[in-house]
Amino acid sequence: MTIKHHDLAGIDLNLLVALDALLTERSVTRAAGQVGIGQSAMSSSLARLRKLMGDELLTRVPDGMQLTPRAMALVEPVRTALRQFQGIVLREDTFDPATVERAFTVAVPGSVESYLVPRLLAFLRREAPGVRLTLRALDYATVQAELDADQIDLGIGIITEGQAHHKLRALYRFGYLCLFNADLLGVPTPLSLDDYLRFPHIMTSMTGTDRGVVDIALAAIGRQRQLVATTPRFTTVAFHVQAAPVIATMVDELAKSFAAQLGLTTSPVPVPLDEFTYSMVWHASYDQDPAHRWLREVLVRLGREATKDHPSAAL
Repeated sequence: MTIKHHDLAGIDLNLLVALDALLTERSVTRAAGQVGIGQSAMSSSLARLRKLMGDELLTRVPDGMQLTPRAMALVEPVRTALRQFQGIVLREDTFDPATVERAFTVAVPGSVESYLVPRLLAFLRREAPGVRLTLRALDYATVQAELDADQIDLGIGIITEGQAHHKLRALYRFGYLCLFNADLLGVPTPLSLDDYLRFPHIMTSMTGTDRGVVDIALAAIGRQRQLVATTPRFTTVAFHVQAAPVIATMVDELAKSFAAQLGLTTSPVPVPLDEFTYSMVWHASYDQDPAHRWLREVLVRLGREATKDHPSAAL
């Protein structure tokens, strides 16, 4: 598309900043506070935007203001345009991790927080002490919307796809192991399928469902396990296993770590389970942001280092 310089020259590009704030906050008062101007000035900007766009953009409803269909269609392109413009005019060619001050919000499942994040924190304290992390529980149902709303910078999990404006990169691949207290179970290793099914199981479930990959694999061979508990917290499973005669099937590297720390035993899972890949996803408008790009490369490097003794996990 040809850029119409003459037409654009007559438009105050500060209106784009005001528009993004209005679309995000859906309130003149909150938008004014976000931009750092008075409420009357933001009201004036809204009036100018309505005239420029030929649309009301925000209309009053009983509980506040809502976006018109035209405004809803503008949310993503306006935010993307601002991010790209910010990257052009504010990007520092001499980006230095040792001196940068930046906060990142990353959504991760418990397994990633237990396995990869400790390595990331240790690295940041050594190499980039000005970088701060806010960790949030990953919700697969909302992660793309959270990226689009700029609520998170990265999502890490078993993510296989995104929309056209999302970027995806694989980090590392893992399989599964059984974890149990051999003193309580009193069975030889590796576990046989009969022993695996003779004892009750505990499962980690972020959604509360009581059917996981193990149950699907067992159903394929006409078998079923007894599930006695589910929990959304990966880090507590090992303590349950330590105290009770139950079996957990979990990420292999986590199982090895818990076994070493708590005196537990691991065994191959006696039913075929496909390996899985952890990937990170981000909004395309941050693709060339120096700090964001640096963090992604750090995560890739840490993923490789963490799996150096697990050849099949390397990507």
